[in-house]
Amino acid sequence: MRLFRKKGPPAIPYDPATQEPAVRSSVCTGEMTVGFIDRKTGKFREYGLARSQGDVDAFCKRVGIEPKDIKRIY
Repeated sequence: MRLFRKKGPPAIPYDPATQEPAVRSSVCTGEMTVGFIDRKTGKFREYGLARSQGDVDAFCKRVGIEPKDIKRIY
């Protein structure tokens, strides 16, 4: 029996009706930023910096989508 269990990162709350998860990637440097696109205005709301594809995969897991389904913006 474990008394002190490590919890995974908490899920990121978002409204799928008004927001869409996305990765904004720089063409020049390749820097990736994960966040959400507002479906009405098209504005990108930044959530955090992704240093590798593993960070993008972790973001997808916390949001609850498959990594192949995330939208990429260049």
